[in-house]
Amino acid sequence: MNTNTLSKKEYDILVALFDGTYKNQRQLADKTGYSLGLVNKTISILRDKKMIDKDMKPTKKAYDISDESAPQNAIILAAGYGMRMVPINTETPKGLLEVKNEALIERMIVFLQEVGIKKIYVVVGFMKENYEFLIDKYGVELIVNSQYSSKNNLYSLKCAADYLGDTYIIPCDIWCKNNPFNKHEFYSWYMVLDDKNNDSEVKVSRSMELIKKKKNESGNSMIGISYITKKDAVFVKNKIKSFVGSDRYDDSFWEETLYEGNKMILYAKLISGEDAVEINTYEQLRNLDNNSNHLRSDALDVIRNVFNVDLNEINNIDVLKKGMTNRSFKFEVKGEKYIMRIPGEGTEFLINRRHEAEVYEAIKGKGICDDTIYLNPDNGYKITKYLEGVRTCDPDSEADLKICMKKLKEFHNMKLMVKHEFDVFQQINFYEQLWNGANSVYKDYETTKKHVFDLKQYINKQKIEKCLTHIDAVSDNFLFFENNGKENVQLTDWEYSGMQDPHVDIAMFCIYSLYDKNQVDKLINIYFDNKCKEDIRIKIYCYIAACGLLWSNWCEYKRQLGVEFGEYSIRQYRYAKEYYRLATEKMTEV
Repeated sequence: MNTNTLSKKEYDILVALFDGTYKNQRQLADKTGYSLGLVNKTISILRDKKMIDKDMKPTKKAYDISDESAPQNAIILAAGYGMRMVPINTETPKGLLEVKNEALIERMIVFLQEVGIKKIYVVVGFMKENYEFLIDKYGVELIVNSQYSSKNNLYSLKCAADYLGDTYIIPCDIWCKNNPFNKHEFYSWYMVLDDKNNDSEVKVSRSMELIKKKKNESGNSMIGISYITKKDAVFVKNKIKSFVGSDRYDDSFWEETLYEGNKMILYAKLISGEDAVEINTYEQLRNLDNNSNHLRSDALDVIRNVFNVDLNEINNIDVLKKGMTNRSFKFEVKGEKYIMRIPGEGTEFLINRRHEAEVYEAIKGKGICDDTIYLNPDNGYKITKYLEGVRTCDPDSEADLKICMKKLKEFHNMKLMVKHEFDVFQQINFYEQLWNGANSVYKDYETTKKHVFDLKQYINKQKIEKCLTHIDAVSDNFLFFENNGKENVQLTDWEYSGMQDPHVDIAMFCIYSLYDKNQVDKLINIYFDNKCKEDIRIKIYCYIAACGLLWSNWCEYKRQLGVEFGEYSIRQYRYAKEYYRLATEKMTEV
């Protein structure tokens, strides 16, 4: 018998005995979840291995083994947006949400310090400044994840990977009833709940391993708190190094690093659903603490006042996809579903909300889109009816394109009027001014900008009848939905709309869809029923160049706010350069 090697159950019972409060085998059985017979057998084995004495007290040998693998530090992951917490996430980062007058992250830090963990690293990103006070209050160290907006928490762990080894890893959005940490840890574990659901990707085996469940199986809810020994940390760090070098893992959770084949390298730590709660949504916070200070939100107050309901009557709050400009969420009141838009970072400089309100008044009742239920021209908050079964336009579907261009042309032919204009070239300069004196990231920006502005001369020579133009008539803003058994389409998101040449909308659709020239020409042909004059086609090429530079400048501004758009931003700049060349070449041929 190797008297220094223990099994998992032997470690579990030994840890319970370190606690000193469990005086008999029945109490140990209740604590560990093992049967009384198994506890009795294990106690005998621990005595034979000289780990406990006749009074079931751990020996010096047991303490020496414990000291060799004692927890050394903790990493708290607190960099993400917490998008599912809308609308709270616009005001407070998830880690600082309060339950019973205590911030989630502070509760975890106190628990860690209670078991002697002094080295605590907090990986921050979104609203990182809000966490600064933790340095002085608790002596933690902040690690900044500068790519929190474009990558998931796998990258956050990469930022702290040097500290991995006998380490607790903790998401910032977990509330635990009791302290889940210990002065004694002998093996790596990952915390899951004893309840079953179909959303989890793992289940607990009889040997307490975590294995990937099959598609139709139920699994155990993953809480996310874990402990990684020094030995297993080598495996995890190698996985991190491999994964972060590939764009494929940008959206991955750090748990991906724990798998070897179809199972995790560590054991399950099974706890009751009453003992730990992952707070992902507003309603989960409300269920846990109906009096939390963070349940108040100006967005929810708007909903309450518009529909004349109490806060607890606003249900099924669910974030929609993260837009390039706004955050939107779905909610339900009195059995009806709605969408609320909350403007995103920096949009107060980009969009005139009073102009937007003027546009919605102009299109009201025209069958172009649903009328707004609420629109605040001061802050841009908007409420609209939620459409069931909606899909967006597929820019690669000719059938969809024909329907969308027909709808777009019908709108243009209404020749609606508003008092403000969206001048593409003025907006290029405006977005550039928002850089606050910074230079463009593109070395040939000034040359590209001059070329694009040279195209104004050709545009101004064309006969243009300006009318209300959508400006952002991209594929995602054409919504297909069922109505009385018939598929309908409408245009949404009118924030940038104003008086302009309606052919700008065609250019915008093309560059958002990242079309090549053949696809651009195909869309033009669809809109004009194969009767587009060459001078108009060239004019649209000019608009593609100008709009490409416009949105490139917009991306550069958003980049300063920490919002990245990857390939989209580079492709917009390429449109500015390539379609300037194409337009000028075509001008010489006419």
